[in-house]
Amino acid sequence: MFDYIKGILTNKNSAGKGYFITVENQSGIGYLLEVTGCDYSNVNLSDEIIKIYTVLIHREDKMSLCGFLKREDRDIFSILTSVSGVGSKMALTLLDEFSCSELIGFVIEGNHKELTRAKGVGPKLAQKIILELKDKLMNYKEPIKIVVPSVQNSQAVDDAQMVLISLGYEKDEIQSAMSKAVVAISDNSSAEEILKETLKILSN
Repeated sequence: MFDYIKGILTNKNSAGKGYFITVENQSGIGYLLEVTGCDYSNVNLSDEIIKIYTVLIHREDKMSLCGFLKREDRDIFSILTSVSGVGSKMALTLLDEFSCSELIGFVIEGNHKELTRAKGVGPKLAQKIILELKDKLMNYKEPIKIVVPSVQNSQAVDDAQMVLISLGYEKDEIQSAMSKAVVAISDNSSAEEILKETLKILSN
């Protein structure tokens, strides 16, 4: 329903269970959004316009909004909450504990043990998250086949491309960002490292 909201941050509240901010748009409507602790720390009350990517959570008893400073965090959040047993609170906890590229790296490597570092994530749930996310993120049969000359590990490039496609990025966006990320990518970079540098560019 909402892709993002632009407005002025008018309130911050972490007194209850979670981190919340209020963003008022130009129409005078104040949107209450639950955010990660990391994003909460990175925004300050001021007259500057901020842009928050959003997800509408619709339950039987209430509706709420979750907000993210980065588009890829919002998109990973949406994929995480599609895993049975992972609600919005758990997804926000995971995104507080790990960066987007770290989470994707764990999925690609099948490293469920690292996920148990997040509060409330036991071994069984961690394995389930890895299995379901891998299916959702790596389910594209035909990668775009973008050539990154400085990277010899073509499988890592293909894996990174498939994840970016799953996150909703277009071919031209991926091609442009990867071409710029080349300067920070070594010839034996992993998919996680390629994603990390490419997402930095895509977030700007």
